[in-house]
Amino acid sequence: MGSDSTADPIPLLTPYKMGNFNLSHRVVMAPLTRMRSYNNVPQPHAILYYTQRASQGGLLIAEATAVSDTAQGFPHAPDIWTKEQVEAWKPIVDAVHAKGSIFFCQIWHAGRVSNSIYQPNGQAPISSTDKSFTSNEEQQFTPPRRLRTDEIPDIVNDFKLAARNAIEAGFDGVEVHGAHGYLLEQFMKDKVNDRTDEYGGSLENRCRFALEVVEAVVNEIGAERVGIRLSPFTEYKESRDSNPNALGLYMANALNKYNILYCNVVEPRLLHTFDPVESPHSLMPLRKAFNGTFMVAGGYNRQDGNNAIAENRADLVAYGRLFISNPDLPKRFALNAPLNKYNRETFYTSDPVVGYTDYPFLE
Repeated sequence: MGSDSTADPIPLLTPYKMGNFNLSHRVVMAPLTRMRSYNNVPQPHAILYYTQRASQGGLLIAEATAVSDTAQGFPHAPDIWTKEQVEAWKPIVDAVHAKGSIFFCQIWHAGRVSNSIYQPNGQAPISSTDKSFTSNEEQQFTPPRRLRTDEIPDIVNDFKLAARNAIEAGFDGVEVHGAHGYLLEQFMKDKVNDRTDEYGGSLENRCRFALEVVEAVVNEIGAERVGIRLSPFTEYKESRDSNPNALGLYMANALNKYNILYCNVVEPRLLHTFDPVESPHSLMPLRKAFNGTFMVAGGYNRQDGNNAIAENRADLVAYGRLFISNPDLPKRFALNAPLNKYNRETFYTSDPVVGYTDYPFLE
C-alpha cells in the first residue's frame, strides 16, 4: 500500500483462525454470571442479551452453567443437565448463530461456593475439602462436605453429560470452568485441597480431577470443541496456591496432551477482586507452553488488548464488564468511540431488562 493508505489495522480487529472457527476479530465476550435464568432455566430475555453482543465472526462464551443439581451456587444461574434446560437454551443459541457468531457454553460446578439452600435435599455443598471459609464476607456459604474418592468419577461424568447437552442445544463447544475458586480449582490449589488420596498432595494429584474432566469432555464432544478457563494467580473465594506459577505451567503443559482448542487464562493482576492490582507475575510462560489458542482476560481496555495481540502475548482477549455495558464493543473499538460506563449494582440483579439489555448502542 502507498503512503496514502489508511492507518494500520487495529490488532484486536484482525481475523483469527481458532481451530475450525474463522473469527473476524479477537474481541471475545467473556462468560458472565447474570442471575437472570429463573429457577435455573435460561429465559427468553437472554435471546436479546446475547444477540445484542453478537457480531459476524465474533466469539461469545455463555455464562457459567451448572452441570448437575449439586453444581449450583447462585440463585437464577442457568443449568444444562435437564431436558427442559437444554430445550430452553436452543432458541438462544439459534439466535446468536443467526447473527453469525460462534457460541460456547461455560460448564461449571460451584463446589463449596454454595449454600445448602441451592443443594438437593438441603445437603452440604461438595468440595475437595470440608474446610469452611474463614472470612466474614463468605458467611453466606454453607460448610462443605469433602467428596469421597469413589464419588469423583460421578462428577466427571456430570461434566461429560453437560458437554453432550451443550452440543445438543446447538453450542459450538464448551469451556470447562477451572477458575475463580470453584470446584475444579478447589482441587487444584493447595491452600484449599488438604486431601491425602490420589487427588491431593502433589501438583500432579491436585490437577488430576480437572484433567480427568477435560479428558472426559474431549472424548465426548471432540477436542476441537473444548476450551478451559484457568486462574492460577487469583485468590477468589479464598482459593490460593503456594506456587501459582508452577500450577499454571503444569496445567498448560498437561492440557497439550488433549489437544484442546483454547486456554482462557485470567491475568495475575485480578488477584482478589475485579479491580486490577500490580502483579510481579506474567502469563507469558503459560502462553509459550500451551499449544492451542491462548486467550487472556482480566481488566483489559482497548489499548491493553491491542498491545497484547500486537506483542503476541495472546491470540484473543476476553472482555467482561465492558461487554455488559457496551453491547457493540467491537464496533466501538473499531471507531475508538467512547464507552458506556457499567453499573456494578445491576450485574447480579434478576431484572430482565435493567442493567441487562438496556445499555445504549452507538446509534
